[in-house]
Amino acid sequence: MVKLALLGGEPVRRKPFPKWPVFDEREVKALLSVLESGFWGVGGQKKREFEERFAAYQHAKYGVAVTSGTAALEISLRALGIGCGDEVILPAYTFMATAIAVLYVNAVPIFADIDPETYTIDPKSVESLISDKTRAIIPVHIGGRPADMDALLSIARREGIHIIEDACQAWGAEWRGRRVGAIGDIGAFSFQSSKNITSGEGGIIVTDDEDLYIKAWSLHNCGRLPNRAWYEHYLPGSNYRMTEFQAAILLAQMERFDEQTEKRIDNAKYLTEKLSKIDGIKPLKNDERVTRNPYHLYVFKVDPEAFEGVSKSVIARALQAEGIPVSVGYSKPLYKETYLEYFKRCPLSCQYYNRPIDYSKVTLPATEKACYHEGLWIPQFVLLGSREDMDDIVHAIEKIRENGEELKEASRRV
Repeated sequence: MVKLALLGGEPVRRKPFPKWPVFDEREVKALLSVLESGFWGVGGQKKREFEERFAAYQHAKYGVAVTSGTAALEISLRALGIGCGDEVILPAYTFMATAIAVLYVNAVPIFADIDPETYTIDPKSVESLISDKTRAIIPVHIGGRPADMDALLSIARREGIHIIEDACQAWGAEWRGRRVGAIGDIGAFSFQSSKNITSGEGGIIVTDDEDLYIKAWSLHNCGRLPNRAWYEHYLPGSNYRMTEFQAAILLAQMERFDEQTEKRIDNAKYLTEKLSKIDGIKPLKNDERVTRNPYHLYVFKVDPEAFEGVSKSVIARALQAEGIPVSVGYSKPLYKETYLEYFKRCPLSCQYYNRPIDYSKVTLPATEKACYHEGLWIPQFVLLGSREDMDDIVHAIEKIRENGEELKEASRRV
C-alpha cells in the first residue's frame, strides 16, 4: 500500500495551521478611529505614535514609518549619501529588495557568502571583499536570526564604512540583549503581509543618529524638514509616507506581538530538539549571542543523500502533500537573477565606478548549497500552532525519510 501522500497515500494532516494575519476588534476599532478622524494620511497622530513606539521597542531613538521595507532600505542608503561609484557588500542569500535598493541609488552590490551554520552573512567573506570603493555593509537578519554584529561592527569601524541593518524579518530580534536595527548606523524593517507584524504593506527606518533621522524624514516626505514650511524642499525626497490606516493597524498588532513571539520561540525550540534527532535533518546553529530570535522563518537543512538522493524541492513537495507548508526558500543566489541585466549600463558600467564587474563569475559555495540543495523554510504562522501541530511536522519528515523508495518514485514523477 502506498504511504506517501505525494503518491496518493493518506497525509499526516488535513487540518490547517493557524490562519495569518491574526486580527480582532482592536484592529477594527483602530481603523474606525482613523476613518472618523478625517486624517487618513497627513495630519493624523497614528503614524507619529507608531514611529515613537516601534523605535523605542527596538531600543532606537528615532523612527520614520514608510511605504515598504524596500523603501526603508533605499532611503537609508540615500541618507548615508551612498550613490554613484560606491560599493555595498550584502549577502546573496536574501530577498531581491536588499540588492535592488542598492542599485536604485546607483551603487554597486558586492555579494558576500553566508555562514553555512547560520545562513547569515559571513564576516570573513565580507573582509575579503572590502575595496577602496566600499561604503557600507548590509547584514540581513535572515528569518529573525541576527547576523554576527560583533565581527561586522569591528570591520566597519576599522574600515570607516557604514552598517545598514536589513531587519525586515527581525522585529524584536536581539543581539547580546540589544534589539536590532540601530546597532549599526541605521536599519530597515518591513510590515508586508507575511511579516510577524503586518499592515499589508509598510516599513520603518530606525536609527540613533539625529542627523540620519532628519535626512531620512526629509527623503520620505518630499524633501521637507521637521517643523519647517510645507513648501520648502531641502533634499530630493519623494512621498514614501505610511498612511494613518497602516499605522493604526500596526499599533494594534504590537499589542499581541510579544505573546506571539514567545509562542514561536517555544515551538521553534521544541522543533529543534525533535528534528536534531532525525538523520539527514539539521536545524541552523544557535549562537548564544543571539538573545532573541522572533522566528519569521524556521530554517533547517536537509541532506539529500539521507533522502535517497532526491532534491530538496522534491522533499518540500512531499512534505506539502503531507499537509506541512514547507518552502524551498530562496532557490537561487541573487547574483544569478536576471534583473541584474537591467542595470548593466548604470550603475554597473557607470563612469564613476569605472571597474569591471561580472556577476556570472561570482561563486559563493555556502550560498549555492543553501539555495540549491539544503535550505527549507517553515513560515512563522505555523509556529503559532499547538505542540500537536509541531509533532505533525516531525512525523511528516520522519514519514518521508522512512519511505525512501516511494520518495525516489515520486522524484521520477514530479
